Amino acid sequence: MKEGLLENSRFVFDQETLLTVSKTCLFFPGDGFTVYDCKGQLVFRVDSYGPDPRDRSEVVLMDAHGRCLLTVRRKRPSLHQRWEGFEGERTDGQKPIFSVRRSSIIGRSSVTVEVYGDPGEEYQIEGSFAQRCCTIFNAEKESVAEIRRKVDASTHVVLGKDVFSLCIKPGFDGAFAMGLVLVLDQINGDDYGDDGIEMDPTAEG
Repeated sequence: MKEGLLENSRFVFDQETLLTVSKTCLFFPGDGFTVYDCKGQLVFRVDSYGPDPRDRSEVVLMDAHGRCLLTVRRKRPSLHQRWEGFEGERTDGQKPIFSVRRSSIIGRSSVTVEVYGDPGEEYQIEGSFAQRCCTIFNAEKESVAEIRRKVDASTHVVLGKDVFSLCIKPGFDGAFAMGLVLVLDQINGDDYGDDGIEMDPTAEG
């Protein structure tokens, strides 16, 4: 993904980029987010979308200026918790540009991401989003993005799970990566109360 998933994407970086992701409200799973770069500049934001599951079926990722970059929407009915991603603000009849689904609904599982296009692409997300420790792999099993616990640079203390790091490898679309974070947060919210989504513990980390 050297040119980015989104048209005119400004979020494909030439160097490995570390973003800080912070929940904007902590009272329930599925809240808003703010995302900052290493200089403290706002990169992405997601407005809080509340505790009502009906409010959480569609989530919009925006840039720092409030422009809609992509929309993720839960596909219903869906046995494997399938989500679809749309460029910009979704409109009726618009075709998705990617989909995300659990590889299994029984026990621990990985998450499969299918990008539509010619040719299409497939990614696997392995690890534990509930523990803020998971990796996005491409079809060649190369890491393209990682979600990690954030460590305070001055005190070397591991911060709470409401603040975490998103490491994006060169050439991977940062907006797409953050869209996948939103889906993982939604799946984790659906499982709230039983430690969230636990994916393949044998995965590479």
